Amino acid sequence: MRKETVNVPTEDGVAEAYLVVPDGGGPGVILFMDAFGLRPRLREMADIIAARGYAVLAPNLLYRGGKLEIDTADLADAGKREALFGRIMPLVGALDAAAITRDATKYIDFLHAQDGVEAGPVVITGYCMGGTRALEVIEALPDRVKAIASFHGGRLATDEPTSPHLRVGSITGEVYFGHADHDHSMTADQIKTLEAALDEAGVTYRSELYEGAEHGFTMSDTAAYNAAGEQRHWENLFALLERTR
Repeated sequence: MRKETVNVPTEDGVAEAYLVVPDGGGPGVILFMDAFGLRPRLREMADIIAARGYAVLAPNLLYRGGKLEIDTADLADAGKREALFGRIMPLVGALDAAAITRDATKYIDFLHAQDGVEAGPVVITGYCMGGTRALEVIEALPDRVKAIASFHGGRLATDEPTSPHLRVGSITGEVYFGHADHDHSMTADQIKTLEAALDEAGVTYRSELYEGAEHGFTMSDTAAYNAAGEQRHWENLFALLERTR
């Protein structure tokens, strides 16, 4: 496999990203990270997807704040954790639907320009905030994104006028949601609201609850990690990729 760190030009700057293309090439997949940055765990996940025959681009979604690679061990220290969230959360809050849509257009263009990447709509797999942003992108770019998978995505259905669930009617592809059982950012009532909106819009989707899993359960470098949940996530992600290949 070809693996490299690349710089993706966007309308608002340059996003550092990890690119991995399997021998022989493959369809394009974009991996939307969680809030803790483009770190070894995210590169490992991109490699796992690429080993199945997909070309993967994992960009630093928070590039507007500079290079972001965080030692998740700092989360165990109260002082370091507070400082870390003080740095991250303003960047997360600034990444709204308009900004991620602008960025996603450039990410897709960049990925398609690479040798070995098949033409056509991409699949996005997103984690935590990345899952939320993936939903916003398939809503805004239905002709360029054929499917998304959102794992422990938060705030997918809120009372705010910008809530992603209000725009699912534009989706023409397939969507998958793997919800954490213990997640204050995506409660049981919010899941019901999201599913009702998807049903009303006639979207092809699956929405599943991962019992006993906390927000962030796929991330093996955090305390929220759940091995069974991670394995189940891979099974569902690869099933989606195969269905939409």
